[in-house]
Amino acid sequence: MAAQLFVERRDATLVLTFSNPGFRNALGPEIYEPMLAAFDDVANDATIRAVVLTGADGMFCAGGNLNRLLDNRGKPPQVQADSIDALHELTRAIVTCRRPVLAAVEGFAAGAGMSLALACDLVTAGASAKFVMAYVKVGLSPDGGGSWFVTRGLPKQTAAELLLEGGAMEASRLHALGVVNTIADDGRALDAALEHAARIAALSPHAVERIKQLMAGAVGSPLEDHLLAERESFVTCLHHRDGGEAIGAFLEKRPARFD
Repeated sequence: MAAQLFVERRDATLVLTFSNPGFRNALGPEIYEPMLAAFDDVANDATIRAVVLTGADGMFCAGGNLNRLLDNRGKPPQVQADSIDALHELTRAIVTCRRPVLAAVEGFAAGAGMSLALACDLVTAGASAKFVMAYVKVGLSPDGGGSWFVTRGLPKQTAAELLLEGGAMEASRLHALGVVNTIADDGRALDAALEHAARIAALSPHAVERIKQLMAGAVGSPLEDHLLAERESFVTCLHHRDGGEAIGAFLEKRPARFD
């Protein structure tokens, strides 16, 4: 069976499931194109409040298909460059998505699979899940933003351990370091991620979008510039209909209702 992406709506959450039987859900163009289309749908559908990425058959994603990479060695280098550009377009789509994106990791998140997991806003992992940046073991360097996310999300020496040694790191260790948000029982990572997504979906989508923008802008932004951005965002949120509903609901001690 060929690699494919399963797209499923669960209430206000869109679930995107990698599936590549026999290849541990390895990535490729068959996955990139429908995922990019799904993120376009999210941008145009206000009823989608969160996105969850997961993998089929108890495995998140093994990253790239080494057989395909070996085959690409016999082709012009631009062929592989184009494939990485498609992966990077997907990384950007995850990072810039207006809605929170959560990863539900079972089994292994390896290589570009780990890159995509770390591109998400929140990560839930099964208790025995492992994260691997094994590029160096096959003579390669990371793609998908992996070296960027690892270097910024972990202490220098821990990042070096992951990237330079290429060994597996348990979800429990990454949870202690703050990279994994939630540890779930094995087989329940998706359920736990959906519960987390539902909690966020009940909040103001406008405020959530604004906060994501502020978080993205905070990386490398001078404090004075960021203070101005916070002021603009706060005033906009206050005068948005979501702000009125949320404040009113809080004062009236009732659940807020957002369109």
